[in-house]
Amino acid sequence: FMACLGEPIFDRLDAELAHALMSINAVKGVEIGAGFDCVAQRGTEHRDEMTPLGFLSNQAGGILGGISSGQPIIAHLALKPTSSITTPGRSIDTDGNAADVITKGRHDPCVGIRATPIAEAMMAIVLLDHLLRHRGQNADVSVNTPVLGQL
Repeated sequence: FMACLGEPIFDRLDAELAHALMSINAVKGVEIGAGFDCVAQRGTEHRDEMTPLGFLSNQAGGILGGISSGQPIIAHLALKPTSSITTPGRSIDTDGNAADVITKGRHDPCVGIRATPIAEAMMAIVLLDHLLRHRGQNADVSVNTPVLGQL
């Protein structure tokens, strides 16, 4: 994907992606790149080293310091299980008395199947928003990044 989308502080691309993905029903967690697995990694393992040909890894999930790096943007979601199932559950009524809740009708036993295209759409909205901001702020002027070895 395109490099240079996002901002280093207030409009971080990873923060806005997480915000959008967390707004999807049933999502309880979002990780970008290695996510929570980076806790067990050493700095030498987690850093995305670069060569003249590009990055050697993508632990950061395509976003470094809140700005897209040009690598694939990778995000994972954690979804809660559906609570509206046919098994009776305990609750209270409007008077505060114990009551059983029994779900009737047709309900999805798994939201994961429907969450995938929704998550893809939410990511697309955020990326397009950042692309339009980038275009507006830079007047659509293309600036070539110099090749470090040729400086």
